[in-house]
Amino acid sequence: MIQEHIHFPLERNAVTALLRQRSITPTRQRQEIAHFLFQKQQHLSAEHILDNVNALGSTVSRATVYNTMALFARKGLIREVLVDRERIFYDTNTRPHHHIYNMDTGELSDVDAAANIDETSSLGLPEGFHVVETEVVIKVSQK
Repeated sequence: MIQEHIHFPLERNAVTALLRQRSITPTRQRQEIAHFLFQKQQHLSAEHILDNVNALGSTVSRATVYNTMALFARKGLIREVLVDRERIFYDTNTRPHHHIYNMDTGELSDVDAAANIDETSSLGLPEGFHVVETEVVIKVSQK
């Protein structure tokens, strides 16, 4: 995963340059989605992206949002955070870190990666294998 730091917010010309840098054709829909995403560091669902991009005056379809987010994740622009089978968040912070998911509010928060799992622990990895990446989602509730 490419882990360059993005300085938020990104202006439209910076969004276009970023897409081209990652070999992503900057279609109007991709530019609109990326411009919305990179206004701040955030965790967003596809529905939230769809609703907000369309509310800002663009017209993008649900399929376009899902396809664009999958492309952005493959190209290292964002991270997909799978909370459970029904909840995927798209994270604009691509640096190594973990998450806390508040089951009461539906909010996803970052946790510093300093709480990383020790790669030398007894994980039972087959000989010759090593940990490439660790991502932890901690689910919390007050109920």
